[in-house]
Amino acid sequence: MNHPGSGPAGVAPAGPGSTVLSPIPGRLASLDAFRGLTIAGMILVNNPGSWSYVYPPLRHAEWHGCTLTDLVFPFFLFIVGVAIVLSFTRHRERGAGRRELQRKVLRRTLLIFALGLFLNAFPRFDFGTLRYFGVLQRIALAYGAAALIVLYTGRRTQGAIAAGLLLVYWAMMTLVPVPGYGAADLSLEGNLAAWLDRTLFAGHTWRALYDPEGLLSTIPAVATVLAGVLTGHLLTSGRPREEIVNRMFVLGWGGIAAGAVWGLVFPINKALWTSSYVLYTAGAALELLAICYWLIEVRGLTRWARPAILFGLNPLALFVGSGLVVKLAIRIQVGAAAGDPLSLYSWLYRHLFVPWAGEMNGSLAFAMANVLLWLAVAALLYRRRIFIKI
Repeated sequence: MNHPGSGPAGVAPAGPGSTVLSPIPGRLASLDAFRGLTIAGMILVNNPGSWSYVYPPLRHAEWHGCTLTDLVFPFFLFIVGVAIVLSFTRHRERGAGRRELQRKVLRRTLLIFALGLFLNAFPRFDFGTLRYFGVLQRIALAYGAAALIVLYTGRRTQGAIAAGLLLVYWAMMTLVPVPGYGAADLSLEGNLAAWLDRTLFAGHTWRALYDPEGLLSTIPAVATVLAGVLTGHLLTSGRPREEIVNRMFVLGWGGIAAGAVWGLVFPINKALWTSSYVLYTAGAALELLAICYWLIEVRGLTRWARPAILFGLNPLALFVGSGLVVKLAIRIQVGAAAGDPLSLYSWLYRHLFVPWAGEMNGSLAFAMANVLLWLAVAALLYRRRIFIKI
C-alpha cells in the first residue's frame, strides 16, 4: 500500500516538474503530496510534548463533532481507495489477472494487520492485554474489503455498496437495542459498536468502554475507502484535468453538505465513524485532493509540495517508525520529577522546549520537531532511493 499511487496510463501526465518529484515514472504527484500531508498531520497530532497542553484543533472532538485532527485518519483511508484503482490499473496493464491481484490484496491485508498488532504489543508484548484493533488494523481491513469489492464489481456497484454500507450502519446504530441502554443511544457507553467491542474483546480494547477502531465501525470505514475508489475512477477517466478538478470540487462540497445534514440526526462522530462522518470527511478529502491536483497537475506548481511528496513516498514506514520511536522514548527513564519517573520523551519536552516556548507552545513545537525529524528521514530514504513496500 505504500506504492499503489503509481499512476497508470489512463491518468493525465503530471504537470511541469511533477516527474522530478516522483522517482517512479507515471506516479501521480498530487496524490503523493496529499498522502504526505496526511502522514505529516498524523505525526503532528500524535506527538505533542504533553497531552495536557494541546491546542483544540489538534485534539480529537470530545465525542460528537469534528476537528482538524478528526480529518487525518479518514483522509488516509480515502487515499487508500484512490490508490487501489491506480494500482490495479497499472498491474492489469502489465498483464496481471484477477487471481494474482487477489493474492496481493490478501497478502497485504494480513501484513498490515500483523504490523498493527506488533505496534500495539511493542515493547512489552503482553498478549494478555494486547489491543486487537488499531489504526493499521483498520487500514488493513478496510483496504482488504474495498480492494476485493473493486476486483469483482464495477464502479456503479461499488457506489451502491458504499451507500448500502452507510445505510446499514445507520440502521444498526439507531434501531438495534443495546442491553441496558436501548436503541439509538449514541453515548460513549450505550452505543452498539462500543457494546459489541467490549462484549467480544473485553480486555483487548483501547479503553474499557469502547475502541475507536473497533469491529462494527469498520463497516463505514470501508465506505470511506470506496469513496476514494470512486475518485480514483474519476482520475483515470481520461477527462481533461480542468474537468476532473471541477468535478472534485463540486462533489467535495456535496459530500460536506450531505454529511452536515445527515449529522443533524446521526451526529458526525469520529470514534463511531458515523455515516455522516464518512460523507463529511470524504467531501473534505476531495477538496484537499482537488487543490493538490489543481496546483500540481494543472498549474505545474510543485516546489511547495516537495516536503509533502517526500512523506508520501514512504507513508507507512514513517508512521510506524514514528510510533516505535515514541514508545521507546516513553519507556526509557532518564530521571525523576517531583518524585515521579521522568521518561526521555518528557525530559526532551521539559528541557528543550518548555524553557523558551512555555507549556502550550512548547508542546506544539515538540510535535513540529517530530515532523521535521521524520521529514529528514523521508529525505534520506528518497536520496537513497529506498521505497518500503508492504
